[in-house]
Amino acid sequence: MAGLNLIFMGSPDFAVPALQALIDAGHHIACVYAQPPRPAGRGQKERPCPVHAFAESRGLQVRTPVNLKSEDEQLAFSGLKADACVVAAYGVILPKPVLRSPRLGCLNIHASLLPRWRGAAPIQRAIIEGDRQTGITIMQMDEGLDTGDMLMSVAVPIDAQTTASGLHDALASVGAELIVKVLADVQAGTAKPARQDDAAATYAAKLGRGEGRIDWHQESGLLERRIRALSPSPGVWFEHDGKRIKVLAAVAGQGSGAPGTVLDDRLTVACSTGTLSPVRVQLQGRSESAVADFLRGYDLPAGTVLD
Repeated sequence: MAGLNLIFMGSPDFAVPALQALIDAGHHIACVYAQPPRPAGRGQKERPCPVHAFAESRGLQVRTPVNLKSEDEQLAFSGLKADACVVAAYGVILPKPVLRSPRLGCLNIHASLLPRWRGAAPIQRAIIEGDRQTGITIMQMDEGLDTGDMLMSVAVPIDAQTTASGLHDALASVGAELIVKVLADVQAGTAKPARQDDAAATYAAKLGRGEGRIDWHQESGLLERRIRALSPSPGVWFEHDGKRIKVLAAVAGQGSGAPGTVLDDRLTVACSTGTLSPVRVQLQGRSESAVADFLRGYDLPAGTVLD
């Protein structure tokens, strides 16, 4: 079966394996759309996003519009005469004329088992809420937020060691494999769309700046999951003497005390229920280290009450 003429839309690392898989499968990539370059690093020089950089390295045409609202942008899109458009964490809303332009529509690679975790941060929310599994859903896009008909899904387990970075990589790999299969079904006319159960939907809200601050009045299991979900970026942290200390890994345990109280010389801290023992930390402006090494140079004795 001949390859399709595709438009690919994506921005972060998560989308790169899917673009590579489509190329390897023999599809023609008419154009890659990615978010515009943004200032990054110490010099704040404009830097292309991962998909943009990857596409250019493969000699592909790249467009980086701020949005697709203008008639000129929509005409440029339709002028590519794509059979289908594949979207993976693009981060730009697709208006109706764009959704309707490709012959076979726009297909989204979404990092959850829809309808659970529609929205911007499905990987992190699944870990924070203690889900036992998540996955990839390939969806036929419509005008709603991740509300389109589902074409195929694959589950990926979440266990007590799962981190956001590890789950991100696993889901990116699954998504790359799955989109090739779904496109083959769509091209052959054998795809079987299934409607989502809107009543079962949950919303994966974008991560807020304040979510990384540890609230010791929460239970220790929730704090441990939050650390796995938000480290290393945007990070989970507490303050002491005006200094921010990131917690990059921790273990939830048994014990009690006033929330926020350091209970021993190993930085075991009391929570509303149970305790949290940081394993790796990073003092503001310093490199990360094991907590034992950190405590040799920073005094946090038992009885200290953390903010």
